[in-house]
Amino acid sequence: MTANDSPSGRPPGQQTNQTKQTKTYDSTFLTACRREPVPHTPVWFMRQAGRSLPEYLKVREGIPMLESCMRPELVSEITMQPVRRHKVDAAIYFSDIVVPLKAIGVDLDIKPGVGPVVAEPIRSRADLARLRELTPEDVWYVTEAIGLLAGELGETPLIGFAGAPFTLASYLVEGGPSRNHEHTKALMYGDPQLWADLLDRLAAITSSFLKVQIEAGASAVQLFDSWVGALAPADYRRQVLPASAKVFQAVAEYGVPRIHFGVGTGELLGLLGEAGADVVGVDWRVPLDEAARRVGPGKALQGNLDPAVLFATPEAVEAKTREVLAAAAGLEGHVFNLGHGVLPTTDPDALTRLVEFVHTETAR
Repeated sequence: MTANDSPSGRPPGQQTNQTKQTKTYDSTFLTACRREPVPHTPVWFMRQAGRSLPEYLKVREGIPMLESCMRPELVSEITMQPVRRHKVDAAIYFSDIVVPLKAIGVDLDIKPGVGPVVAEPIRSRADLARLRELTPEDVWYVTEAIGLLAGELGETPLIGFAGAPFTLASYLVEGGPSRNHEHTKALMYGDPQLWADLLDRLAAITSSFLKVQIEAGASAVQLFDSWVGALAPADYRRQVLPASAKVFQAVAEYGVPRIHFGVGTGELLGLLGEAGADVVGVDWRVPLDEAARRVGPGKALQGNLDPAVLFATPEAVEAKTREVLAAAAGLEGHVFNLGHGVLPTTDPDALTRLVEFVHTETAR
């Protein structure tokens, strides 16, 4: 991508000189994250920006995923699409968790039907040297896109996000998606010092990426640890939690809500909260009332309708949604979401109906 790809025409190095203050207005989403009373339960969906929307498929036609993430006008449009269609209570910035890795020069690509694939996996100390620090100039298009979104979103908050150190490390070490994470665990158990240094390096990169988004105008951030459910609690506490905690601590000064989400993390929920999040995301495997017991007081929860439920009849969707809301009734704060991302073949109208149903069912 060249400077001419910017809507402003300014060289990338100049695009980050003007940062925007994080929005401080109240919204149901931000209020719920702070565990304060809300007029209705706020709703947003992971992977709402894209995938199931025909308008998303149309604007992205013929454009590779990573290139899509580096076109500010396209990012702005895709981020706005679910807000316009579904009337969700928060937007999430359209990107991918490997964008900061690509930005610092890691040779990777997102292959359709596979996911991120790394040309040269990182498995030695010499390989670690390839991971330099991330600067705002590396991701100038993020600042540019969030600047465009500021005028479109109005009072709808924007959620920034990044991949957590463990999940990024897993992609880098495995060379792509993995079912068993054998190379990752071999490194973690076999060379714990190299593993710690790798996660520290990734924590710094992730922190910088989140700071860019917050300084550009994101009102909250979510750390995705998609693969961390592959670990036992003792391994997570000893060899992952410190790096995740560094990320949350690095952005604490901004005062924006910090969300932590992982898949298959029922046994890790308390530890996810302990890492420093204000809101703990819960997948569909653990009821929210039980999740609250595991997480402990002082945290809001996010979740957790099974994404596959949306393929059932509207009556069944409403029944299962009531179960989620009933389990959330005693929570200090609740943000309604799916227990993972929107599945690609989901009927968009089902999502629109779900937002309206949650708003109506929880109106106070």
